[in-house]
Amino acid sequence: MFNEFWGKFSKDLGIDLGTANTLVYCKDKGIVINEPSVVAINNRTGQILAVGQAAKEMIGKTPSHISAVKPLISGIISDFEVTEKMLKYFIEKVHRDGPAFLPRPRVVIGVPLDLTEVERKAVEDAALNAGARDVYLVEEPMAAAIGARLPITEPVGNMVVDIGGGTTEIAVISLGGVVTWKSLPIAGDELNKNVVHFARDSFNLLLGERVAESIKIRIGSADELEEPLTIEMRGRDMVSGLPKEILVNDAQIRQAMSRSIRAIVENIKSALEMTPPELVADIYERGIVLTGGGALLKGSDTVLSRAAEIPVRIADDPLTCVVRGTGILLDDLELLKTIALPSSQEEVERKHAVGVR
Repeated sequence: MFNEFWGKFSKDLGIDLGTANTLVYCKDKGIVINEPSVVAINNRTGQILAVGQAAKEMIGKTPSHISAVKPLISGIISDFEVTEKMLKYFIEKVHRDGPAFLPRPRVVIGVPLDLTEVERKAVEDAALNAGARDVYLVEEPMAAAIGARLPITEPVGNMVVDIGGGTTEIAVISLGGVVTWKSLPIAGDELNKNVVHFARDSFNLLLGERVAESIKIRIGSADELEEPLTIEMRGRDMVSGLPKEILVNDAQIRQAMSRSIRAIVENIKSALEMTPPELVADIYERGIVLTGGGALLKGSDTVLSRAAEIPVRIADDPLTCVVRGTGILLDDLELLKTIALPSSQEEVERKHAVGVR
């Protein structure tokens, strides 16, 4: 009863806890935070120096006593303490402009499909320790489908491909549940690594992670472009150790990323092969929806459509689909309780009850 009373005054939050970016949706305000999932720490004192964009700008530029770390790998918490501090920073940032006293928020968090019970508990504990009142975990493709306004509760097949920073999540959704799915650790970060390896193998050029990402965003593509693009690639010559600049074109970068893109395509086809024929018929008619930052790669929709022989469309503002989905769920508690994953405590109680019987 008290929970319901305080709930009317709390600033409930929807969080897309991504490998590359963390986005926060505040009820009645919309998306209030969209920052990189990076934290800068002073190794001597353990003090948090910067979070988000300010910390990302420090990557590759820090002295020995400062570390700019990404606490999430493939959407999974790799550093619990740093993730907790990052979440606390974002939650406090949202509440900074409000009254001095506000009830703790209810939080909905998007998580990867293949999360284990231990990893699920880590996300819940991090959010609770960061100041959440209640924590609901929702599978990211489900949240992305809701954010893309797909009819997930109807008896029709909806196929969502969420290409994030650390993972690509492929899911067929019907009647409020995931029917078939695939999760692979090939996404935006892997494409960045492809560019780094290409520069090293082809030109003996050592690239920074941020430079590789910038090249991918500016001239990277999955399909041939109508007008060729070129860009200067700057790094350190591995032979002389001196600064070096090379001019590269979109065809070279496309070739560098081709193996990763092909792996995503093959997994989409594999997921379709596992899908019941009735749902495949729906998907053939309705098409595949691309979400996540990777959907912004030029030509990604045409390559997937050609390979799967199914229409493919990119969702409106694909980068924010997951967090917008969590925001919609904040306003629809009935749907949230239907599709949210069981909490780790519920899982323990259920297993105990089964053991008792």
